Amino acid sequence: MSQPLTRHNRPRQVLDAIAAANADLSEADRTAKFDKLATSPYRFFRGTNHLYWSDVWHDWRFALFGGLPETQTWLQGDAHAYNFGAYGHHDDDVRYGMDDFDDALIGDYQYDLWRLATSLVLDVRENVELSRKGTRRALRALLESYHDELVGHTRGETPAAVTLDTAKGFLKPFMQEVADKHSRERMLDKWTQQGAEGRRFAERPDKLVGLPAHIASQLRKAIEEEYRQTLQSGRSEAERGHFRVKDMARRINAGTGSLGRERFYVLIEGGRDHEHDDVILDVKEQAPPEGWRQMTRDEKQAWRNAFPHEGVRHAAAFCAIAEHPDIYLGWLHLGDKVFSVRERSPFKEDFPTHKIDGAKPYRKLVRNWGRILAREHLRGARALHQDDPARFARSVCTRLDGRLDHFVEMISMFAVSYADCVTQDYRTFVEAKPDSSGSTLGAESNGRAQRG
Repeated sequence: MSQPLTRHNRPRQVLDAIAAANADLSEADRTAKFDKLATSPYRFFRGTNHLYWSDVWHDWRFALFGGLPETQTWLQGDAHAYNFGAYGHHDDDVRYGMDDFDDALIGDYQYDLWRLATSLVLDVRENVELSRKGTRRALRALLESYHDELVGHTRGETPAAVTLDTAKGFLKPFMQEVADKHSRERMLDKWTQQGAEGRRFAERPDKLVGLPAHIASQLRKAIEEEYRQTLQSGRSEAERGHFRVKDMARRINAGTGSLGRERFYVLIEGGRDHEHDDVILDVKEQAPPEGWRQMTRDEKQAWRNAFPHEGVRHAAAFCAIAEHPDIYLGWLHLGDKVFSVRERSPFKEDFPTHKIDGAKPYRKLVRNWGRILAREHLRGARALHQDDPARFARSVCTRLDGRLDHFVEMISMFAVSYADCVTQDYRTFVEAKPDSSGSTLGAESNGRAQRG
């Protein structure tokens, strides 16, 4: 059989893209990440965001309900079901929403909606076991709640955030359990220990490892000098002792899509009045968001003019989108890499969708997702158009006026079909998954890419 004249076949494209996206990882990190990707189609979807953006970047269907400058906003960039959960920061209040903006960028609102809708289908198949009709009804609940939130905004409504006080239904006991089981004191007891020299990070070889002296010195200097100048909250110089570094460690085996990026935990003094008022800073290497990689050269140049590096972009996105921005938000450089800095939340916890019994409770949950995502988009658009904060909501609602059923049907059909594609890609990956050395997939794909 003759060789094909082009390499335009989905299995080869998927394997080549995964190999290219992970080419810079160490062998150990690549093996660990590939093991996570092989866990399930949903975990595969979470860890291959680059495939999603490559697939949808030029999709013509965006023109039906958006695709205009006025329907753009700050996007979450990696919207999926398990990016919703409990979180909380310096004020120790527990909230429910999205709190990860590593892939945030500016683009059409539908990119987030399509990805979230696809994740809903994959989540249902893995954790909830709804019928096809039940899945479609859940998708409708998600999309209608998103639209309803935008309509409410055009009317001047200001809905409350989902907090322990405002949570309803099954979210209420979930958040109460988080509040009861998690606290700053318990987080510090989990990750640190008291010794003769004060509080230090605990021995957790599966999560934390010590730093070589030269890395520790660079990180300490960056925290005490550069980072403090980038704080978005404008904390005063009088608080210098607040940021005294007490210990540092490398964080390992965290995340899925971000696994392999450098990450550190830094323990700082915090307050001096109580035993458990120390703060853990999460210092995470930032790479360009996956959507950025699809831009033209001119678009990338315009992006760099607006955001000179990924630390600036991450902080701008966080301040624009987050309902309660982190007062420790900032960035720093180590060598040629830029890192975001934020507080490690004592309350971070995913909602376990596998514990939901029935279609109706699941629809109640996804309505929260739709409303929360809409509010993120509204905040993001307000940051971009401060002179006309309602511009985004008006524009999207105008595009959907009299066509909401068509909008719901189109995205629902896309979500089900793309979830089928993800499942197929997952099987392709599992069948070609490298052995424990982690080298087979990358070597074959890279070799073909070079010869192609």
